[in-house]
Amino acid sequence: MTVNDMTFRIGGEAGQGVESSGAGFAKALARSGLYVFGLQDYMSRIRGGHNFFQVRVGEDQLYSHEDAVHVLMALVPETIERHGQEVVPGGAIIYDRGFELDEQPLRDRGVRLLPAPLMEMAKEAGSEIMANTAVLGVAAGITGLALEHVESVIRDNFKKKGPKVVNPNLEVARKGYAYGRDNYAEGFQFKLEPRQAPRRMVVNGNHAIALGALLGGCRFMSAYPMTPATSILEWLSTHAWDYGLMTKHTEDELAAILMAIGANFAGVRAMTATSGGGFSLMTEALGMAGMTETPVVIVEAERPGPSTGMPTRTEQGDLLFVLRASQGEFPRIVLTPGTVEQCFEASWRAFNLAEEYQCPVIILIDNYLSNSLRAIERPQFHFEDVMVDRGQFLTDEDLAELSERYKRYAFTESGISPRAAPGHPKAVFMTCSDEHDELGNFADEDAENRVKMVRKRLRKLDLAVEEMRAPALYGPQKAEITLLAWGSTYGPAREVVDRLNQNGGSANLLHFADVWPLAEGKVLPMLESAKRLVDVESNATGQFARLIRAYTGVEVDAKILRYDGRPLSPKYILDRLE
Repeated sequence: MTVNDMTFRIGGEAGQGVESSGAGFAKALARSGLYVFGLQDYMSRIRGGHNFFQVRVGEDQLYSHEDAVHVLMALVPETIERHGQEVVPGGAIIYDRGFELDEQPLRDRGVRLLPAPLMEMAKEAGSEIMANTAVLGVAAGITGLALEHVESVIRDNFKKKGPKVVNPNLEVARKGYAYGRDNYAEGFQFKLEPRQAPRRMVVNGNHAIALGALLGGCRFMSAYPMTPATSILEWLSTHAWDYGLMTKHTEDELAAILMAIGANFAGVRAMTATSGGGFSLMTEALGMAGMTETPVVIVEAERPGPSTGMPTRTEQGDLLFVLRASQGEFPRIVLTPGTVEQCFEASWRAFNLAEEYQCPVIILIDNYLSNSLRAIERPQFHFEDVMVDRGQFLTDEDLAELSERYKRYAFTESGISPRAAPGHPKAVFMTCSDEHDELGNFADEDAENRVKMVRKRLRKLDLAVEEMRAPALYGPQKAEITLLAWGSTYGPAREVVDRLNQNGGSANLLHFADVWPLAEGKVLPMLESAKRLVDVESNATGQFARLIRAYTGVEVDAKILRYDGRPLSPKYILDRLE
């Protein structure tokens, strides 16, 4: 039977090309006109440890992974030991026919075992490393995925390495495809049917943030590589030469944020990206940006902590940390996108907000959103909406018309002072990380000046809160259960709402993509209209629920929390709702 929703999972040891194979298979499926959602799961060890990549495919847009597996592709016996129980009845396990395994428990569950000469095919073509290509070929053969789509991805992925790499991989894919088609396809019930569809991009959250930053006018990025934020730096570095962008791989996180602050101070839109551990090192410089009212965009891609934690796993444990990071009180803005589309928008929008309110803007995501792949169509990014708003940034023409001495930190009703890049004769000013006066000079700890400056800076939040968007409501206006979510939990929670409503239940979702400053006036009526609020987060203490209670007084009725390093799935949420 043709299915419109199924999941492939390939597993093996680090170094066997699990991630590249899985991502390539996702692209092949997308080129057949289907939607995909790709989930990467890998150990923090460079060698050893079991990794897997799974691709969910369907006719309709997908926002989440699923736990159930229809085709398991095992490059090592450990894959079957770890994941065999997740294969659905009627599903299949493809593995090398040299593996020894206990078949009967799997057969008793209705799982089809499909041994194939994977290593033999790979060795005949030149190297056993190509067993990953062979297993993908078998999977395509049994499900009816057109071989041409697999071949096109192989050509694209290996074209820089030339025919010596491309041709053997094509040979192995064809052999695997023929073996699967001729030996197992007839009895395998799950089939794919290609669709006529526009060409789609297969991107993850980090790619979307990088693209949004580029189109939003970012021209400098400094970062120290740290999982899971590293691919933002990699993507921008790859395209830097084409778009007049400079990227800098710094010696540490302190240098990264200081260089980004310096570039913004000089008038260049700049950003940095890190994870929670790196952001911990950046907090002193974050306070300097707050004191000097220098715009800067920071991507904080969460992973479990404290300390090194679980470097390649996911969690939403840094929310309250980023809201209060660095000493003292100063304005900041925190955006928490939940989809790749929202990542793109949050990125270009962050630069506008940073310059408009002359403060740090933090884009808070996590490993799940950073690395999960989705197939989307170009219009979903709404490129036509991208705009560059530099706020009260004085041009040379503006400065030339000044009749009075320029005051970088002038007291204004809005709290926003005119900003100028250094270099113009009429824009000579001091910048002091101590408390300062309107000219930027050290204020000698004057109490009256201190009060005026603190109030001036904080007044900016009164304006910024008006730009913060209300949570998005998904599902019916009125429902018995309202899921409360922020960031990457959007996808799994959205699917839970759909399933509950399709099965006669009553549910909706309130998702927050703008968290700080909290727009209490927009948020409170939506919370109060909910009959039963269920908080869904990837942390141990329900941080967002605590934030909501602190600022609105609304207490959630229940919490569904996950903090084992694995992402929330629709099944995980549904099991706990029941």
